Amino acid sequence: MISQRTCLHCKKELQGRSDKKYCDVHCKSSYQYEESKKEEPRFYNKVDNQLKLNRKILKAYNKAGKATVRSKILLDDGFDPNFFTHYWKNHKGNVYFFVYEYGFLKHIENSKEKYVLVIWQDYMGK
Repeated sequence: MISQRTCLHCKKELQGRSDKKYCDVHCKSSYQYEESKKEEPRFYNKVDNQLKLNRKILKAYNKAGKATVRSKILLDDGFDPNFFTHYWKNHKGNVYFFVYEYGFLKHIENSKEKYVLVIWQDYMGK
């Protein structure tokens, strides 16, 4: 006997195996995607998304390889300086934080908080 129920995603009648839940792989994928959006994002996803956003922002403001930008501008775009992938300390003792190949150094200039933006160079890895 063929059991008839409805697809969990599109609500069409199902025919076939008694434990079948979806019409096809597309309905299964769509249903699982919609269910995953209801869940609280995992910590890994939050960190990964912030790193991607930070990199995108640093890249956008650093077209020439070195730039200085007011911190408010970056922060207003969603930049979070607490999320970085690694750091590099120069011979003066300044610590540059990097989001992959894009780095930043916080400093005060004319009583304004700014970030110096740089791109990773080969000599930094030595």
